[in-house]
Amino acid sequence: MSEKNREGKRTARERLQQQRAADEARGRRKKQFVVGGVVIGVIAAAVVTGVVVQNQRSKPETPTAAPAGTTGEKNLVIPSGAADAPSVLTVYEDPRCPACGSFEQAFTQTVNELEDAGKITANYHIVSFIDRSLGGKGSKYGANALACAQEAGKFRAYHDVLYKNQPAETSDTFGDKEALIDLAKQVPGLDTPAFRACVNDNEFGGWVSAVQQDFDKSGFKSTPTVLLNGTPVYPKKGEEQISPENLVKWVDEANQGKKLGTTGSQVPSTAPSP
Repeated sequence: MSEKNREGKRTARERLQQQRAADEARGRRKKQFVVGGVVIGVIAAAVVTGVVVQNQRSKPETPTAAPAGTTGEKNLVIPSGAADAPSVLTVYEDPRCPACGSFEQAFTQTVNELEDAGKITANYHIVSFIDRSLGGKGSKYGANALACAQEAGKFRAYHDVLYKNQPAETSDTFGDKEALIDLAKQVPGLDTPAFRACVNDNEFGGWVSAVQQDFDKSGFKSTPTVLLNGTPVYPKKGEEQISPENLVKWVDEANQGKKLGTTGSQVPSTAPSP
């Protein structure tokens, strides 16, 4: 083979090697670009997700408007009775909850008498979770109507009327705002333009949501949840079954040696209707 031919073949091999090296280099760069793009995409997605999560966390749990006279750290509690009563009955209720209706039918008179005697303050947490499972808006609208009654200084009377006229759990009667307004006619002085507007505009809808959020974090799973000075008393206190008589006994035992609350200390917005 001539020297010229050998040189030609060597040059061709070198060109082939150079081409292969160039192709491999391009492949590596492309792979790095793709991997880098994926990393950048993941980081970008994480940033977007973080912003969304942060925005969700940033949503205020405290409503912009709470009914007058509400108490607690975020004004989520409606108190009823003398503010200086020696014992506190804490009640978590959903307006649409049939077990709450049964509790109220059995204990409304007793609780009202204990309040009026200055023996307890009843702290109501008006929750609204039944709409989640059954649909409708009866829990939320009913809770808002109770907040409107609190704003008007008629909570206890309207609360009692609402539970006396509670529909079946599967009926969304309280989802009809006109039905809630119609029940207000049974409470002297409550059926006013201000109350009607409050109900129709769902004025305390944000507050209702905040009360439910608080209940979701409380660890309690059902309504009614009833506590006497922080101790569960429904359906039992220890081994004793709750009854109107037992509730009075438990309150009297807790109040032994303590000064009873005074009528003058009663929160005006929860005073009984005449």
